[in-house]
Amino acid sequence: MEDNNTNIFQKLRKLEKSLLSFFFFIPYSLLFILLIFLLSYNGASIFCVHVPFPAKPSDSGDFFTENSSSGQSPKRVFSSASKAPALFAVKEDFPPLQKSVVLKPVSLLKVKWKRRNRAMLRTLRPTAVSNRFSVRAKEFFHGSCLNFSNSYNSSRCGCKIRFFLTWISSIELFGYRELFSLESVFKFHSNACVLIVSSSLDSSRGEELLRPFRERGFRVTAISPDFNYIFKNTLAEVWFDRLRKGSVEPGEVSLGQNISNLLRLVLLYKFGGVYIDTDVIVLRSFVKLRNVIGAQTTDLETGNWSRLNNAVMIFDKKHPLLLKFIEEFALTFDGNRWGHNGPYLVSRVVSRIGVRQEFDDFTVLPPMAFYPVDWSRVQGFFHGPRDAVQSKWIVSKFKRVQRESFAVHLWNKHSRNLNVEEGSIIHRLVLDTCVFCNSLAQAM
Repeated sequence: MEDNNTNIFQKLRKLEKSLLSFFFFIPYSLLFILLIFLLSYNGASIFCVHVPFPAKPSDSGDFFTENSSSGQSPKRVFSSASKAPALFAVKEDFPPLQKSVVLKPVSLLKVKWKRRNRAMLRTLRPTAVSNRFSVRAKEFFHGSCLNFSNSYNSSRCGCKIRFFLTWISSIELFGYRELFSLESVFKFHSNACVLIVSSSLDSSRGEELLRPFRERGFRVTAISPDFNYIFKNTLAEVWFDRLRKGSVEPGEVSLGQNISNLLRLVLLYKFGGVYIDTDVIVLRSFVKLRNVIGAQTTDLETGNWSRLNNAVMIFDKKHPLLLKFIEEFALTFDGNRWGHNGPYLVSRVVSRIGVRQEFDDFTVLPPMAFYPVDWSRVQGFFHGPRDAVQSKWIVSKFKRVQRESFAVHLWNKHSRNLNVEEGSIIHRLVLDTCVFCNSLAQAM
């Protein structure tokens, strides 16, 4: 037994000596590599950070479905926790998030947007003509009527109401629809002064386009804007200065469109009066309207507005709500989201102010006032009757618009290429609101 134990012990000693001999014969370089591998593995296991996937958004919470008069599919919007009747829901359509974003140097971004908006930036520079904006505007509104009167219009001297339009595009795009918008203004406001703030229309070609109105005795003119003068002493001045220096990224939305969004607000704040888009047909007098803006859509369940629009606005000079609009534009400008600086802007501000006393003279009119048809259904206003059922609907809708609407927005982006068919609602409205009453209805 002892001999067996002795043999086993001797064998183990021999094995130990063999392993030690093998270990000492291993090259030092191989041992070093093995050691580095073990240390690396240990470090990775200690410092590895596990990032969980984001949780799936919950469908619960303070949400409700927006019911639009447009008949669009329901959209998700945030609900207000406040019970104040003047606070309403506002939804913005955001572009889809990208899977990965590569941040570019600020200098490269400035170069990119400057190249894209070079032509527009040139029109924003002051010129000898635009520097006379303040003088010409004052003369137009308060000067002698001799420049605008003749035997035909001697009784129309003076501005009973001021209208402002903006045209930042080229003069070639100012067509029949835009001219008919002017016709409709003067149809119901013969004593109005209509100022078109535009560099392209402040030209010899612009004079030709406006001459027929002047020959009829209507007071209308186009004046190149002096942005330094118009924006002075407001936050618009700060924003505009940053834009020209390249500190504001204009974004993918047309810079001209956003300049118009801001310009209309400051013009009303500095002068007071009515602003209308050039694709709006006026249907009756605005004289009795003060400090109003129109709802575009309403919630069918509550009856409250769900979105406002800035295509028609009527305000007194220096109204505090206009100052809030201007501040919102300058502080929250985003050139990559359509409507963020326009319709959604006025909706956001009016939602926040609630029923505060300083804005108690402000009114939101229902959609029928200025937007009797939604952009998604506007083509129906251009189509003539196809059968007895459609003919009956056209007559009924036309009578309601005549009875309840102050204007109709044509949503040019969605109706520009539509023809005005005989017997359609637009055709009937044109015949009711024309001044020259030529073949303009078909030309539109």
